[in-house]
Amino acid sequence: MDFKDKTVIITGGSEGVGAATARAFADVGANLVLVARTRKNLEQIAAELREKTRVEIVPMDVSDADACANLFKKADYELGAVHVLVNNAGYHQRGSVESVAADDLGKMIDVNLKAPVMLCRMAIPYMKAAGEGAIINVASLAGRTPVPGAATYSASKFGLRAFTFALAEELAGTDIKLAALSPGPIDTGFIMSNIDNVTDLTFSQPLSTAEECAAEILKLCTNDKRERSMPPVSGFLTTLTYLFPGIGRLMRPVLERKGRRVKQTLKAGMRQQGSS
Repeated sequence: MDFKDKTVIITGGSEGVGAATARAFADVGANLVLVARTRKNLEQIAAELREKTRVEIVPMDVSDADACANLFKKADYELGAVHVLVNNAGYHQRGSVESVAADDLGKMIDVNLKAPVMLCRMAIPYMKAAGEGAIINVASLAGRTPVPGAATYSASKFGLRAFTFALAEELAGTDIKLAALSPGPIDTGFIMSNIDNVTDLTFSQPLSTAEECAAEILKLCTNDKRERSMPPVSGFLTTLTYLFPGIGRLMRPVLERKGRRVKQTLKAGMRQQGSS
């Protein structure tokens, strides 16, 4: 797919991976519809990117079905078509199931799974009308192997991966591409602003950057891969621990110790930056 003058919808598009993805698509000439809850943050990234391309912003809750339907109507009306959907919006309330409020557990399912399912369903007729399309669902390594301390988040990402692969089979023979990006920890505010509550296990894996994730999202729109794990070695490790849970239980203490050391180093660096 040539992205020039194509319409790309990005949820969670004001910060982190979403903002990096918006910049990457703007660099190749795509028109953008950016979605997030906070108008101020959307206006900031839109002001930056309007020097390169057309940008529409839609402040909304992605778990609201009516708002999702209106999103596609706006994109089609303002920009003439919908070609790419990047389901990047995410929510994570960290802690054991017992320690997290029931409403927050439900919100993780609503934002991380229900919303992408609805948005994919709504995107399909627009992409068929456009003659081509691509949907990239941002999952997680936590959706490849169960993560204690993040059980509901992990479940939502398992579900999103399964939905992506099944829908890809349903759309086989069309010109609509489905794929999942499954990153490990990413150096963004999503985890760094809440570092004390992030599991030590998370930091046992190498950090990716938002820009690296964005680059992979663009590749997934056009290549034949169904999923990209980041980094690849972590994808292999999650597959191993999923297929052989006993190995995972044996490795977990070692990985947690490694992650604890990494977290301490990162926190020391953040304190040093804050004092300078």
